[in-house]
Amino acid sequence: MDSARNSKARPAKVTYESAVIRCLAGDGVIRVEVWKDVKGKVARYNLAFMNFHLFAKDNGRVLGYDTAHSALHRHFAGAVESIEDAPYDVIYDRFIEEVQELKRRRPL
Repeated sequence: MDSARNSKARPAKVTYESAVIRCLAGDGVIRVEVWKDVKGKVARYNLAFMNFHLFAKDNGRVLGYDTAHSALHRHFAGAVESIEDAPYDVIYDRFIEEVQELKRRRPL
């Protein structure tokens, strides 16, 4: 009975990190949340870069990737687009590269 219950267990949040980063426009925040299933596989995630100096709407979220609603999508300055599914580490690396570019932008 326990194995049946464990196979339907909800993913557990294993990562919640938030860090302030210096940007040309003014300080921003990176937030990383990751949930894994019972087998240790990434089940869902939320990557967000917030900076009110670059984008004031959407709680300051300039850039984000998440798997809410079971589909991978990208947020950029209030727009949302579905993107092709890719492994978490590929999306994470893409996110960090984009944040590095955004850090060099001047205020809007």
